[in-house]
Amino acid sequence: METTERWIVNRGLRTVRRCLHTAAAVIVSMIVLGTLALGSGTVPALGSALSPGGGVWSSAADAKGITSKTVRLPGMGSRTTVSFDSAGVPAVHASSDADLYQAQGYLHATFRLTQLDLERRTAKGRLAEIQGPAGVKSDTFELQTGLLRTARSAWSAMPKDGPDAKALVAYSRGVNARLAELRESGNWPALFTLTGLYPQDWTPVDTLAVQSLVTQNLNYSISPLVYELLRQSLGKKRTMEFFPVIPANEQSPYDPGPYRDLGVSPLPATDNVNAAVPDGGAARTPTTHASSADVDSMNAPASSAAGTLLERMKQLPATSMFSYPDSNAWAANGPKTAGGTAMLAGDPHLATTLPSFWYQIALSAPGTEASGASLVGVPGILVGRNQSISWSLTNVQNQSTLFYSEKTSSARPNQYFWNGSWRDMEQERYTIPVRGGSPVRLTVDRTVHGPVMTRAGQTVSVTWMGNYPSRSLKAMLAMNKAQNFREFRTALADWHSPTLNFAYADGRGNIGIVAAGHFPVVKAGEPWFPLSGTGENDLVGTIPYAATPQAYNPPGHILATANQRPVGPSYPYYIGTSYNAYDTGYRANRIYQYLESHDRMTAADFTALQNDVEDYLARKIVPRLESALESASLDARQRRALDQLANWDYRMTESSTGATVWWTFWTNYLSAVFQPWWDAKKVPVDKAEEDLTVSPLIPSLNEDLEVWTLRDPDNAAFSPPGRPAGDADSAMRAAFTRTVSELGSELGDDPASWRWGRVHTREIAALSGASALSYGPKPAEGNHWTVNAAEGGMNSSFGPSWRMVVTWTGRNRATASAIYPGGQNENPASPWYETFIADWWAGRLRPMPLANASRSSGVVWTLQPKG
Repeated sequence: METTERWIVNRGLRTVRRCLHTAAAVIVSMIVLGTLALGSGTVPALGSALSPGGGVWSSAADAKGITSKTVRLPGMGSRTTVSFDSAGVPAVHASSDADLYQAQGYLHATFRLTQLDLERRTAKGRLAEIQGPAGVKSDTFELQTGLLRTARSAWSAMPKDGPDAKALVAYSRGVNARLAELRESGNWPALFTLTGLYPQDWTPVDTLAVQSLVTQNLNYSISPLVYELLRQSLGKKRTMEFFPVIPANEQSPYDPGPYRDLGVSPLPATDNVNAAVPDGGAARTPTTHASSADVDSMNAPASSAAGTLLERMKQLPATSMFSYPDSNAWAANGPKTAGGTAMLAGDPHLATTLPSFWYQIALSAPGTEASGASLVGVPGILVGRNQSISWSLTNVQNQSTLFYSEKTSSARPNQYFWNGSWRDMEQERYTIPVRGGSPVRLTVDRTVHGPVMTRAGQTVSVTWMGNYPSRSLKAMLAMNKAQNFREFRTALADWHSPTLNFAYADGRGNIGIVAAGHFPVVKAGEPWFPLSGTGENDLVGTIPYAATPQAYNPPGHILATANQRPVGPSYPYYIGTSYNAYDTGYRANRIYQYLESHDRMTAADFTALQNDVEDYLARKIVPRLESALESASLDARQRRALDQLANWDYRMTESSTGATVWWTFWTNYLSAVFQPWWDAKKVPVDKAEEDLTVSPLIPSLNEDLEVWTLRDPDNAAFSPPGRPAGDADSAMRAAFTRTVSELGSELGDDPASWRWGRVHTREIAALSGASALSYGPKPAEGNHWTVNAAEGGMNSSFGPSWRMVVTWTGRNRATASAIYPGGQNENPASPWYETFIADWWAGRLRPMPLANASRSSGVVWTLQPKG
């Protein structure tokens, strides 16, 4: 009876929440309609969108649920079935890969069409067409960076009889079949009816552009620009002490060596960048030799251009560049698992949004049997399993973006000096349509190093690994079919961008990690700063695939990747610095600590670790803080606050008070040590707020302060310019005093009431920006460094975007579970809008079977050839 009552209550709550979302969708629509009906500012009138029984109101057409149907699709080779489970996860059964990927395109377009179109617009520089002038900056940046050009070049160079080209054509056919249905019925999602702008047919170039947008979000880094501003303010010596290449603290690389120096692999030529020709022998434009007067005609310091670029970039959408892409993945085998075979866990961290980046699906066709998370806009499965292997991924976070300061002269407009000669810049022109405004004309200049991003003082161009041709889709599709580690690793040789750590486990008991992608190598110089564009610092190639970080069946039977530096200090290649490249290592250290202390682990143990909120750094620092406060004269409230820390278990739980004191203290401690340096040296924080503000979000500063506190308490950093000489103890005491004062003012006089959930929340934000269609903010556990990560600030909207655990019990035998914080349908009125959030929030996983083992809800779509 209790179970029945609980079911009734839960069902009632779900019904109420769905009704609230339906109401919110209507309210938001009414507000928007009120503006659009008559037109306002840059928004023209859209009266036709308001027609009763159609127009915007049809966006809720699937709110009643999905029913079985038969659909005839042009180009479908034979009958394909799509069986949905109760949460809307489809299992697709097809007789060929072509039919399989066409069905996947049809499903993505059916349930995520608005998301598809917005991703395509962002990638191709067409946001302003729908957003008006507010979208021009994003469009300008993307067209300058070259996502559209790269996508076109990649499609042009791709063999049309290859598996990736065939999959792209089939996927596009599926999207377009859905578009044809909507054109006939008029039942468009709200965005299109409201704006009067309807999607054009999908093309393979669109998928490649969307794929490039994801790549950009994961590895387009602005760190050399930040380093340049730091060098100009702090000085080079202090900059490299605070932000060293090799992290100051102890970390846990998954590939500890020994290493091999295998030289350099050449990069393919590309239309966007020609840095693969370091000797200048393949220049594509006439050249003239420079006179001494020309060469001496130099621009302003690079710091001016760096500041200008950073100010522009901080106004761009979050998808424009690298931002908190932390993730976890680990594997165990042998005596570390209960069955003695292998286990894998993975939770890629991305922005948590409604709808999600992910669309869960199971795919079945001859030679393909895979289940997991697909990226909307891309065929295949990026994270998941097949009948023989399983895989997940984390961001390698190596430096993939190089900035070049070009020599130019006012006497030679549209030229630059490279390898002893003046050369013409190549140019490409675009027109950006602007809703409610005049079109914007854009000219993109390019040097051999890539597109010119600014001419403010110093002409700066960018070499980005995402602008090189990549067969990453081919690699992913081959990975979906791989049956063992050799095939898995071979498939990833074609993966070039973004650089990712692919974690692996299979039914034969093997585990491994492979870092796949382009790791750039320059001829000379310090690539963490902007480099000279005259030729001596050019890119010469990449680290050979055989020399990238990799591990297979280690003697300890465990492997983990959590964005830590994947190799030790003796690794022979430069791959990035401690600043905004690699994570602090605290999550990885905690994962290894847990795995090393557990034997005969089960899926429940892996799930518990995914939900673990112990702060690794706190366990090391809090005892040191207690020691520093022993001789301090504390008032009653300070002693009560110290008691909260003394009795704390180092877990960042919602109800914990020690968690609140700890995080506030550490933030203030960082500020006490570094902010005086920032103030004295006038570090230009306003140019790149988040990237230069003293905070726990900058990995290097945490690593430095950890090491100085524990091993070097008299470091000169504790004695900033213009301040009395200090040490770790005095800085800690000052930070603790400030912490208690701040928390007392904000949360009340009683430290026992300073619960973490009062100051720390999570939010799963609607992509539309409408708060009524979001989930949260709600009090939440975790922080930036816990395995169950809550990143991006005190109201976190970034963290585990997908959680998965796969347990292998033998060859071709596994149990798998997964969850993501969202739902399959982007329509807020649908019962599948936020289906998985409650389970995700509670740390629960749902079964993730292969297509043949999926449980149908009875809703089946039959996709027939259209004769």
